[in-house]
Amino acid sequence: MISVALCTYNGERYIEEQVSSILSQSKKVDEIIVCDDCSLDRTIEIIKNISESNKDVDIRIYENESNLGVCANFEKAVCLCNGDIIFL
Repeated sequence: MISVALCTYNGERYIEEQVSSILSQSKKVDEIIVCDDCSLDRTIEIIKNISESNKDVDIRIYENESNLGVCANFEKAVCLCNGDIIFL
């Protein structure tokens, strides 16, 4: 199983391109774990829309209740992954 741990924070400008790139790789991923660190923009809304149109990949979104910072947010994302191989 292949997982992607994706951390976001106010990433609406690039998130659609980033997730589309992950989804278009020749080796398909089984899950994308998104940990959002209290974004104030449309990041979550964009990811939810992508998830709705890509039912073949398990895209799970976790919204942090408080800002964890980069390191702790990636640690959380990795811990939530189920894959034998995890890409950051």
